[in-house]
Amino acid sequence: MTVPRLVKMKGRERITMVTAYDFTFARMLDEAGVDALLVGDSLGMVVQGRESTLPVTMDEIVYHTRAVARGTQYAHIVADMPFLSWQPSVERAIDNAGRLLSEGGAHAVKLEGGAEAAETIRRLVSCGIPVLGHVGLTPQSVHAMGGFRVQGKTREAAARLLDDAVAVAEAGAYGIVLEGIPTDLAGQITRAVPVPTIGIGAGPECDGQVLVCYDLLGLTPTLRPKFVKRYAELFTAGVEAARTYCDEVRAGVFPAEEHGFGEVKREGEESAPHNGTSNRTAGYGPTR
Repeated sequence: MTVPRLVKMKGRERITMVTAYDFTFARMLDEAGVDALLVGDSLGMVVQGRESTLPVTMDEIVYHTRAVARGTQYAHIVADMPFLSWQPSVERAIDNAGRLLSEGGAHAVKLEGGAEAAETIRRLVSCGIPVLGHVGLTPQSVHAMGGFRVQGKTREAAARLLDDAVAVAEAGAYGIVLEGIPTDLAGQITRAVPVPTIGIGAGPECDGQVLVCYDLLGLTPTLRPKFVKRYAELFTAGVEAARTYCDEVRAGVFPAEEHGFGEVKREGEESAPHNGTSNRTAGYGPTR
């Protein structure tokens, strides 16, 4: 999945995007046919347990992007530009975005902001770095917004967000994430810009949708945003699996005979012939 292909999907085919933070999640989502994987700074909240995305560093995003890239064959990989990785100067933005592509293996970067980010987006694109924009509820501005609140609810605020989205598109972004805005405004923006819009809490009129993988899979037991549909309840399933494991170990049920490797061979006895399989194939050790 490439940038040109994603752009051509606007108005023709809905785009699917999900966050991913490691090799296993990336491999699972890639095999499911997800079009784009976002290595989001949301990892600060869902992986690290922090209260916001602000503490996430460039080194952490590079690390997680590299892991996601190893597990991906089909999906387009987008890496977030974390807080203060691009705002101080265009030069810093170019250096850090370059790291995400060259060290992390990302295909594109995402940065939050509207008209104020346009010049940075323009410069990044001129350097050959594809940029996905992000307007509306921008988590890196959580303190300025007074919390995680829906944006664009008044006519004046909606007009500003429309102008922001147009500015981001005109600066060269190949797509725009629309987060936490009214459905009708998301539809208006989607019709006004020539690039795909990816919604999260922005209704069905966007060109595509993105969800945090932990929300989609039901791995967040207490956090249940209104805009999220949970397609599984893996936290509950994981608790039950771990509880069963504990019960079986304590009862002496696990490990059973089939989980062992037999007896030590006495001197002179022939070992079982090696069949060319890896340790993991035989039931032990990593595959990679």
